[in-house]
Amino acid sequence: MPKFKYIGFTAQGKKVENTIEADTDREAKKILRRQSIRVTKITAPSFFEADLGQWMVDKGIARPFGRAELMRFTRQLAILINAGVPILEGLEILGKQEQNMVLKRVIKSVSLQVEEGKSLFDSLSSQPGFTKLYCALVKAGESAGILDSILNKLAEFLEKQEKLKKQVKSAMTYPVIVVGVGILVIFGLMTFVVPQFVGMLTESGQAIPWVTQTVIDVSDFFRNYTLLLIAAMIAGTMLFLNFIKTKEGKLAWDRFQMKAPLFGMLVIKGNLGNFTRTLSTMLTAGVPIIDSLEICIETLDNTQMAKDLAKVRLAVIEGKSITEPLSRITYFPPLVTQMMKVGESTGNLDNMLIKVADVFQDEVEELVGNLTKMIEPLILVVLGGIIGFVLIAMYLPIFMSAGGAEN
Repeated sequence: MPKFKYIGFTAQGKKVENTIEADTDREAKKILRRQSIRVTKITAPSFFEADLGQWMVDKGIARPFGRAELMRFTRQLAILINAGVPILEGLEILGKQEQNMVLKRVIKSVSLQVEEGKSLFDSLSSQPGFTKLYCALVKAGESAGILDSILNKLAEFLEKQEKLKKQVKSAMTYPVIVVGVGILVIFGLMTFVVPQFVGMLTESGQAIPWVTQTVIDVSDFFRNYTLLLIAAMIAGTMLFLNFIKTKEGKLAWDRFQMKAPLFGMLVIKGNLGNFTRTLSTMLTAGVPIIDSLEICIETLDNTQMAKDLAKVRLAVIEGKSITEPLSRITYFPPLVTQMMKVGESTGNLDNMLIKVADVFQDEVEELVGNLTKMIEPLILVVLGGIIGFVLIAMYLPIFMSAGGAEN
């Protein structure tokens, strides 16, 4: 948080010079006024005194704070409110003990707004790092007078959502790392090891088999065009990243992920698990189903699935049940649709959605385990086969020469 230098006078007429943390000079003056200090001069921090981390957050370069910090803040605030501590006092306590400087600044700003008479919902809505879902649940909790209960549910929801995301990411990250290391090893063989063998074979003057010659040609290509290949990879990566940032590109990439072998079902079930858990949390908090669906759709990472579920929301607005349009989505499991239909007919949809979300989470865990078991040996066999082929191709002339010498 920026530190403003100020000069002023206390209520007793004593001159004071000090610094104060605030977002703006206006906010700094408000704080000093509450401390009975009449400000005569206030100076904003210079560029070199500015908080680089906060500047990056304001520009959208960095996230305000992580999910772990948000979960901790949410749970601690719920405990304080449940213990009978007023919201303002609870925010001040959490602000003093918070170690993350960006979150500390956010809590202080929220505390000042609450002190001015704003609701917690309005105060959080104006701060970075709090999603529309988070704020909507806080609003529902404030309206119903069950803010502590809602905050506890919100903390549990964030924890399970993060666990699901980590499982999906870990399943996709591991193969990428192994393939990356394998490519580097193969590149090293082609660039540094194969040329050593070429020198030995040239000196011996023996005939080179076509298999060996093929590997030598590939090695020469890598050596001659290394910089060009690296430049092409960087340019290709940048073009791809820019492409998926566009609306059409993001939609095409999301569709590809859903249809991708092995990983497609993981992406689908991960997003559906996130959707059903979010919807359950919103309905439990008393948020109307149409508003809940709108917020749930916004939380989805997959554009195609968000598009499909937007049609479900339109059908609900028209008066249809939620399960009827869901049953028309081909990738939505019929068993899950049937469970939701039972929950809707019994007026227990929120609890049924929790069970559905748990089913999806269990299936994601199982898929992650199966994919890891399947992909690990597959990658090792492919990479080992390539490396083995290169080594055999290099040693083949030596074996042939040794066989000829024995004859």
